[in-house]
Amino acid sequence: MKTPKIFEQEYKFCLILWEHEPISSSALAKLCEEKLGWKSTTTYTVIKRLSERGVLKNENTVVTSLVSKDAAQASEIDELVEEKFGGSLPAFFAAFTKRQKISSEELDELQHMIDLARRKGENK
Repeated sequence: MKTPKIFEQEYKFCLILWEHEPISSSALAKLCEEKLGWKSTTTYTVIKRLSERGVLKNENTVVTSLVSKDAAQASEIDELVEEKFGGSLPAFFAAFTKRQKISSEELDELQHMIDLARRKGENK
């Protein structure tokens, strides 16, 4: 199943939800007012919109996510790589490394991830 698109302000809302779920819609509205400066009507509108798109559910005024933070982030990265780099992960990485310094520890961690992905591919 494809992860529903979560737009920037909705993502900021989701960060609050993921940190506090399950949470009552009224408590969530208070947090959004404190952290995002939203009126409660804005929060309830976003809850309704994200519920309709399958990002969260609001049952008996308790809001929980249906899409994890990891799934939302992975979907955004997939979309970015596809749209801006023609689906090429090496092109994305090359562009990223031209502008960012990568420490030896980060390189080791990336190599470890590549090795794990390679082993998973070999087991298929």
